[in-house]
Amino acid sequence: MSRIEKTFASLKERREKGLVVYLTAGDPDPRASLSYFRAAADGGADLLEVGIPFSDPMADGPTIQAAARRALEAGMTTARALALIEGLRRTHATPVVVFGYFNPLFRYGIRRFCRDARAAGADGVLVVDLPCEEAGEMLPEVRNAGMDWISLVAPTSGPGRVRRAVAMGSGFLYLISVTGITGARQSLPPGVEAWAREVKRRTSLPVAVGFGISTPGMARAAARSADAAVVGSACVRIVESNGASRTGPEALRRFVRSLKKELR
Repeated sequence: MSRIEKTFASLKERREKGLVVYLTAGDPDPRASLSYFRAAADGGADLLEVGIPFSDPMADGPTIQAAARRALEAGMTTARALALIEGLRRTHATPVVVFGYFNPLFRYGIRRFCRDARAAGADGVLVVDLPCEEAGEMLPEVRNAGMDWISLVAPTSGPGRVRRAVAMGSGFLYLISVTGITGARQSLPPGVEAWAREVKRRTSLPVAVGFGISTPGMARAAARSADAAVVGSACVRIVESNGASRTGPEALRRFVRSLKKELR
């Protein structure tokens, strides 16, 4: 059983919803980024999504686009992002999912990336722009490295695509709540709960809902019919506002704690 599977099994046993926190590796700089990772874990994040910055993050809104730009300008690379995960793993056992786009991973070398990510302490991989039909080259390498492949389904995914995503995936299934880009919103789209219930009937994998969740109340609502909520842009905004200040990680820790409180 993988570390991600163990985490969701423990949450289920405690009758508790999970919290997945996304942060961009290297934002605002490598040293501060690691402090924010640790703060999120200390605040109660059940899993961390560590984004590898990319120059053309097509699935992300302005907040995470800006984070990627800051990280790249600070010298972040794929190898350095994995080094940050290794640094986190020295102090925390929180499961880590590497979140990225295919281009940087392809340039790094797929087999090499999977080997190095696992050695750094990563538990899963999510490639946001690699659909089911095009995952044949990378999926076996992720599995061979002993990591979970996190599949995505969107509101436009029909039953057949959901079945393929479930068959390919492990760890948990990521439900995108909107037909659009990431970014904190004021409310969840109508029908998210019903759709999450429908998808859960089609899989034994835990289901996490993400994209747009910005408040503790929204996290609670998103996880009502799912197993976890994913919060990204709202956390990245705290990094943006505080930068490399000493108070920034503590501000993130408090926010993550408020999210997790609503999910217990």
